[in-house]
Amino acid sequence: MTETPTRRTTVPPAESSLRARLRRRPFTPHNRLAAAVVLVNLGCFAVDAPAMIAANLTLAVLIRQQYVINLLFRLATGAPKHWPLRVRWALGKVYHFGGLHVGAACCATAWFLVLAATTRADILTWTIAALLVALVGFALPAVRARRHDRFERTHRFGGWAVLVLLAVHSVLSGDRISLWLLPVVVASVVLPWLRLRRVPVRIVRPSPHVAIVHFDHGVTPFAGSSTAVSRNPLVEWHSFANVPAPGRTGFRLTISRAGDWTGALIDDRPARVWVKGIPTAGVGNIDKLFTSVVWVATGSGIGPCLPHLLSGATPARLVWSTRHPRQTYGDALVDEILGAQPDAIVWDTDSTGKPDLVALACQAWAESGAEAVICISNKKTTWHVVEELEARGIPAFGAIWDS
Repeated sequence: MTETPTRRTTVPPAESSLRARLRRRPFTPHNRLAAAVVLVNLGCFAVDAPAMIAANLTLAVLIRQQYVINLLFRLATGAPKHWPLRVRWALGKVYHFGGLHVGAACCATAWFLVLAATTRADILTWTIAALLVALVGFALPAVRARRHDRFERTHRFGGWAVLVLLAVHSVLSGDRISLWLLPVVVASVVLPWLRLRRVPVRIVRPSPHVAIVHFDHGVTPFAGSSTAVSRNPLVEWHSFANVPAPGRTGFRLTISRAGDWTGALIDDRPARVWVKGIPTAGVGNIDKLFTSVVWVATGSGIGPCLPHLLSGATPARLVWSTRHPRQTYGDALVDEILGAQPDAIVWDTDSTGKPDLVALACQAWAESGAEAVICISNKKTTWHVVEELEARGIPAFGAIWDS
């Protein structure tokens, strides 16, 4: 373990090409996909509004369905490692699929407003239109960041209400396309709830900042997946990366104190929690595309990295920045990490201050000969590290908080 780099790392200059500029916000794959959906809709101006509403709503819902997400990741990460790096770099951005959801949801709302404005709309039509506008409004990034609980509840209950009202609207209007597609949409929404379970957990709290939650209820998820957890299934859900260990059943979640819900879980240590759906692929899954990767984590971001480091399926080098690691996460977890990554760069922020993660990532990338960097941190840090590395021609990936 290297607690502090023994030499200063030189960060290569950022590229000034148009291609490098297009890797930065707002030209992310997420936004490009959303724009593509909008352009397709603009090209379908001759198609009747009910058909476009049904098509867009179906896409918006299905692209968030857990089985569909897992299929997308399986297809994208199935590419051979001998394919050109640029192709695998592009495939690794599969987790930006939320752009399709955003584009389709906005277009469905726009088409419904067109329908309401150009026909003799009744109260039912305007009620659906108002609900769709409200769903889009609460999903705006600035609103969602400030009022995430309200966003989640609005999307859940408002979305269910829209589906019920659309079914009534379709029957009354005789819209055959909607009548065919709505059952698919409803099934997609209902399916995860059919797997709703209240399961036993064992919670270890190595420090007041962290809880390690152990699950063993007959499910051993794959590395790179996440599980949705709740203490009140109709009110609030939180997704965390699964940490399975080779040769062991069950899995763990590493949860740090980051708000009221996580704080209460750490303090209360409930004996049971709710889970629903199936383990769902996330950004960490893309390590399969590369011959070797660098994992950059801060704090409890080590959780999503750990199953990949333990399995050793893809050669890796770890950079982990956290407050006093042993005091915060416990000797057992730190020893497990170092057992899998004896050459890890572990930066103790309590004694050394915050590091330059871009410089550390560049150092690990250059020394290990890795093809890509995967960053697991908070939003601000993840976006900064990913954009700065990609501006220097280094394939980099990290969550985009699009839902």
